[in-house]
Amino acid sequence: MSKITDKQIEDWKAAHGEIFKLEFEDGKEGFLKKPSRKILKAAMAKMQTDPLSFVERILTDCWLGGDELVRTEDAYFFGAAEQLEGLMENKKAELKKL
Repeated sequence: MSKITDKQIEDWKAAHGEIFKLEFEDGKEGFLKKPSRKILKAAMAKMQTDPLSFVERILTDCWLGGDELVRTEDAYFFGAAEQLEGLMENKKAELKKL
């Protein structure tokens, strides 16, 4: 289990804005910052040919701390992959013909 303190989380929030926590059923956890457009662009560039490279890029570029097994062991990696879509928050838009 990671030893991330409340103070560390507050420091991350001050430095990066929104912070996200991946929680696993066995208590493992990972902490991520929200990806910038630049990070998302780089991650999505290879998505067509290698979908897992998206997950690897996000877990590398947005990782702040936590249990390293989240990034290195397949079971945690795939569990994280299922949740990463939640990092791509967007505002609903509507296109209207004028």
